[in-house]
Amino acid sequence: MSHKCPILFASVLMAISMRADPQAAGHASEVSAPAVSDSIDGIPTSAAAPYLSIGTTKSAEITEAEIKSFLRIGDAKTSQGDYDSAEIAYRQVLAAKATPEQDRDALLGLARMYRRSNQLTKSAAVYEKLLKEFPADNALPIVYLELGRVHRALGAYRLAIARFYSVINSTLKLPANGQDLYRQLARTAQFEVAETHFLAGEFQESAQYFSRLKLLDLTPADQARAHFKSAFSLHRAGDFENAAASLRSFLEQYPSDENMPEARYLLSISLRRLGRDKESLAAALELLKAEHSRTAEDPKRWAYWQRKTGNQLANEFYEQGDANSALTIYLSLAALSSEPLWRLPVLYQVALCYERLRSGSQAREYLQTVAREAGASPADSASKSELDELANMAAWRLQQLDWEDGADRQLNTFFQTSGSPNEAVMATTSVATPPT
Repeated sequence: MSHKCPILFASVLMAISMRADPQAAGHASEVSAPAVSDSIDGIPTSAAAPYLSIGTTKSAEITEAEIKSFLRIGDAKTSQGDYDSAEIAYRQVLAAKATPEQDRDALLGLARMYRRSNQLTKSAAVYEKLLKEFPADNALPIVYLELGRVHRALGAYRLAIARFYSVINSTLKLPANGQDLYRQLARTAQFEVAETHFLAGEFQESAQYFSRLKLLDLTPADQARAHFKSAFSLHRAGDFENAAASLRSFLEQYPSDENMPEARYLLSISLRRLGRDKESLAAALELLKAEHSRTAEDPKRWAYWQRKTGNQLANEFYEQGDANSALTIYLSLAALSSEPLWRLPVLYQVALCYERLRSGSQAREYLQTVAREAGASPADSASKSELDELANMAAWRLQQLDWEDGADRQLNTFFQTSGSPNEAVMATTSVATPPT
């Protein structure tokens, strides 16, 4: 045994290094790595995880120190994204005469490696093997929690919820030491149950579970998260009245929370769905005109929700004939950024609002600005084609305004004409042809 172990260990390490650096394979032909890494007890390493065996035929003769080294290698290779090498290392432990604790660590590492590499079916199988082989282990709550997340990622929501409840049940049977950790795991599992209902489209159930979480002794951050998700679930369920009330409460209690911009968006949309247009407009403008000190903390998040809120509501108001409200929002949107690809399309919408409000002079002013600035975009600009198209649209609208003004003048002349009927007909037929 003393002369076999170093050779076996070196062979596996060479196999791992060859996977990490394929070019090295040409200089290591004398090492018979396939005999070590291709199969374990006659089972191919590519086989599905349910066929891993523990406590049956353990043929590999490696030392305690080498087993620990393989576990470290597996963890390191997993964190580096070298999943093939990590699998070799963990399987060497499972094939060796390791202790139950080492077998457990190897299985847990293998399950996490499969999960991280998005091999979810294999990951679930290894987690299930863990539960079967170690039914009384103190790590059981963590295994249930991670397995529930894998099932949820696979779309098996009912099975995921069952595993999350198993987390809660298993923490009740564990020893008194470590109660803080077990309590935190139980709370996390409750969050996961609520989140799983949300992802499954069961928004009423999700709202109820998140509302219950608000009653627990949670950290302020978790309290805020539960409150926001409860309100969001109500919004998705179509319960806009309760959603609006919950969102207002959230904004009052957690004015600095990271979800505040999205909460303002949801509040504005909820009020709009309730037909409370003035309140919806006010909520949208409050988001668009947020203090710089707030937006500076997370500018990308604020910019996203400001633009999403403004665009959606302004378009809705415009399409439903409320040009005044749409204009108010578009003017606020234009002030968010001086970037041409953002600002000029918004100014074009401002011009359309003024057109609808029969304010031709102001519409013309904004259209001229758009046509001038969009047409002056640099030749090497990545957005040149879009800005050129916008300039053409603005130029066409200006021609349309000129034609409408000319038509109005001639129609006025027609109605003011006091001459013969033939002169009136002449006035109407001389109206210019509209632009195409």
